[in-house]
Amino acid sequence: MTAPEIRLSQLSHGGGCGCKLAPAVLRELLAGQPVGQMFPQLLVGTETSDDAAVWQIDDKTAVIATTDFFMPMVDDPHAFGRIAATNAISDIYAMGGHPIMALAILGMPIDKLPAEMIREILEGGRAICAEAGIPVAGGHSIDSPEPIYGLAVIGLVDPAKLRRNADAQPGDMLILTKGLGVGIYSAAIKKSALDEAGIAEMIASTTLLNRIGPELAEDPGVHAITDVTGFGILGHGLEMARGSDVRVVIERAALPLLARAEELAQAGHITGASTRNWAAYGAEVTLPEACPDWARALLCDPQTSGGLLVAVAPEAAEGWLRRLHDAGYPLSAIVGRVEEGQGIAVI
Repeated sequence: MTAPEIRLSQLSHGGGCGCKLAPAVLRELLAGQPVGQMFPQLLVGTETSDDAAVWQIDDKTAVIATTDFFMPMVDDPHAFGRIAATNAISDIYAMGGHPIMALAILGMPIDKLPAEMIREILEGGRAICAEAGIPVAGGHSIDSPEPIYGLAVIGLVDPAKLRRNADAQPGDMLILTKGLGVGIYSAAIKKSALDEAGIAEMIASTTLLNRIGPELAEDPGVHAITDVTGFGILGHGLEMARGSDVRVVIERAALPLLARAEELAQAGHITGASTRNWAAYGAEVTLPEACPDWARALLCDPQTSGGLLVAVAPEAAEGWLRRLHDAGYPLSAIVGRVEEGQGIAVI
């Protein structure tokens, strides 16, 4: 096959953050690993399912380390590289940090993909890293039956400005900075059911860096931040609720969506990851009685390079919403609140 005939999205069984292991499987694999108790300098480990690991160097400096990689969700190799890099760097921003360096993670079926396509993937990743002001300083590659690309990223943060997903407080308002529906769009791409305008909309969203994260972390009224990725708004909201020992309430009508997300969900373009997500955490979710299956699937929809979910003091919420709109996050919206209690509810 020549390069134009190859559809990257058809070379893998999943795509984007929809490739993640199901939440229940991941919890089982990580059970019984209390690494934080053995290493007091480890400020953030696996205990609260946060976005990255954080290691304190001194009173003013901590290192943030994260890795993210996945299989293609789009057919354009340059766009795939850009999306994967944006997604990986997001974890640093979600912790309130500044990225300083990346390493590439590459697995490619070298008997199926021409070298120029693989170079385009790498160039896409490098372009986003350049936009973030960091080098791709090395990496590792393997011959793989399915294409895989991503980054390991290192960042720095002042421990006083570190933002975890586990510090939301009752009374906080919740802001989401990007529209939902990326997994639904990805499912439609696999079935050739999304037009060029829709693909362009999804690429624009998934290549928008969450670089507003460190600015949010400068505000003491911003209590918790996480990025919404493979477990959907419900899964990552539930992680915030568990870690913070609070109840998260999501207003479904307030959620920002990609333009065709509802239409495509109603047409049945649902990912397997959405179903697995609901099976993993549905017992902890309170839904309204009149919540159709397609709407539930959208709430569980795996986002790739999704927005930041921000728990902020109520008096600061409207001001931050305006700042986010001005900073280039036009779909940012107040989507819920934090209450005393446990679990997550949709109203």
